[in-house]
Amino acid sequence: MSALICGSLAFDTITNFHGRFKEQILPEQIHILNVSFLVPTLRREFGGCAGNIAYTLKLLGGEPLVMAALGADGQDYLDRLRSWGVTTEYVRAVPHSYTAQAIIMTDVDNNQITAFHPGAMQFAHENEVQPREDLKLAIIAPDGREAMLDHAEQLATAGVPFIFDPGQGLPMFTSDELKRFVSLATWVALNDYEAKLLTERTGQSLETLSRSHLQGIVVTLGAEGCEVWTQGEVERVPGVKASAVVDPTGCGDAFRGALLYGLERGWSLKRCVELGNRVGAIKIACNGPQNHTLDRAALGLE
Repeated sequence: MSALICGSLAFDTITNFHGRFKEQILPEQIHILNVSFLVPTLRREFGGCAGNIAYTLKLLGGEPLVMAALGADGQDYLDRLRSWGVTTEYVRAVPHSYTAQAIIMTDVDNNQITAFHPGAMQFAHENEVQPREDLKLAIIAPDGREAMLDHAEQLATAGVPFIFDPGQGLPMFTSDELKRFVSLATWVALNDYEAKLLTERTGQSLETLSRSHLQGIVVTLGAEGCEVWTQGEVERVPGVKASAVVDPTGCGDAFRGALLYGLERGWSLKRCVELGNRVGAIKIACNGPQNHTLDRAALGLE
């Protein structure tokens, strides 16, 4: 069975600031902000949430279907997806645009500042979800605004359960639109900041949101683990200590790849989250969002 991953494919330019953002930004001068950060290191990586999620899901033994858009400069990414044995039938080429680009800067506390050019992602709504017998579930990850709205409706019409994972795209949507996403979704996945924003925008607490048709809300808390909300009750699932903290870029996507893997197999949400925490701890010890390796036997998957 397959999992449809609706989201972005992007090239990431990743840099490191060997200091703390909070020590360089004066809150009382924020209205005239003019700062520069020295970043001695720079790498270019394959990224975008759809590609990152698909990478981990494939490593775990899942079958990702990527629905995304690439620009005229995207051939290398197509080749990369195909090298994993992933079909690119739902990856649209947009010849008059660049592939989405993210410039990510990380400080010593693993805080990040990101500049993002959407490029071809703005045309992702031209892809349409089609019913197919082997499609078991899906995820709506950060993508073009219109694409996220359309794909959620199309998945619901097709009867495909999906995770609503708005990520950094959450501020694009109104209160009514966010309520609509939640009403269509089967699960919701957020980090703790996004969870606070969602509750503010909808005027509903996580407890209230979870007392619904939803089968669960997952809130990631970084190294502290996760909260799992089901029918108004919350359970804390502890984090997994990483062997090293090298690069947080893509940790949330690696977690979501594991979440999809478990849900596709009918696991309990807690078991899915436990695997996600282990995979996230492995990913953070590696540079880039698509360079980690997984030992399926060590993870208890063989």
